Amino acid sequence: MSIANAMIRAIRWYQRNISANRPACCKYYPTCSRYAIEALQRYGACKGGLLAVLRLLRCRPWSRGGIDDVPQRYSVFYRFSWSKAHEEPRLTPLAWHDSHHAE
Repeated sequence: MSIANAMIRAIRWYQRNISANRPACCKYYPTCSRYAIEALQRYGACKGGLLAVLRLLRCRPWSRGGIDDVPQRYSVFYRFSWSKAHEEPRLTPLAWHDSHHAE
């Protein structure tokens, strides 16, 4: 089993055993745990793990939240307009994620 897969299993355990028993409170879409799983699947343990940690650091009381997808092209600076990897955020959530990824 790869390190990324072990990390994904730990996140899924958290989703089933901790997050499922609490009211929804994430201010981002997708949720931080769903974001982490997607980042790990797409970029592996090191790069995906770094993106997940940076996402958790953005999740603070004074942040606005909103839609924040895993970048299509790896960059820790994808949220900054000056970055060559900058991506404009989507304006609405994907319907498929709403119906298939409950947390």
